Amino acid sequence: MRGMAQLIVVQFKLFYREPAAFFFTLVFPVLLLVVFGSIFGDIEIEELPGFKVVDAMIPAYTALIIGSSAFMGIPNNTASARETKVLRRFRATPISPITYLTAEVVVFFGMNLVGMALLILVGIVVYDLSFGGFWLSVLGAFVLSTGAFFAVGYMVASISPTVRVATVVGMVLFFPQIFLSGVMYPVQQMPAWMQQISQALPMTYAVELLQGLWFGFGWEERLDAVAILGGMLVIGTALAVKTFRWE
Repeated sequence: MRGMAQLIVVQFKLFYREPAAFFFTLVFPVLLLVVFGSIFGDIEIEELPGFKVVDAMIPAYTALIIGSSAFMGIPNNTASARETKVLRRFRATPISPITYLTAEVVVFFGMNLVGMALLILVGIVVYDLSFGGFWLSVLGAFVLSTGAFFAVGYMVASISPTVRVATVVGMVLFFPQIFLSGVMYPVQQMPAWMQQISQALPMTYAVELLQGLWFGFGWEERLDAVAILGGMLVIGTALAVKTFRWE
């Protein structure tokens, strides 16, 4: 346990030394909320009486935080540690590989949770945020979505031989999803051809699940999203474990 705690502290420091991961996890989502919440936040959602656009932004931007950690943070951090021989040195120590990876996951998960908490705090203080669901359900969706995307992130890290490749692959996977998954613009208001593309993007289902539970819908009404995210978690984890390289 002492080794785990020390690793968590080290990973925490490394996180704050990575500008991209820090910015997209803790700063960028709040900036988006402040900018677009000030412009569109007070508009009421016709299909959901009692809710405003800002209420939909919080869970959508939470999915953005999860995606940024999975595609920008984990691949870069892991590929950098492999390229600089850090993983090789850890493998030669008494600390097990599972301990190292667990510490890394704990830090990224914790930072995601902090990012979501900041969004909620700003939403409550500035925009009189409304919530119609159950916090445990939303937390469960957060955990499922995070696990699913982290599995894909480690898969990207496993197949990327260098930090540069990991960065490019992560950006290619991450940025299109910001604009086509419902994070920045509701999928229902997109042209038909864009909606078809959005249905092939995993972040669409994270947004759908988080927003649905936030508004008070049940898990049974989002089973397609649960199935897809659960499949990502299982298959992504299996592939990441099979392809993971320490050097």
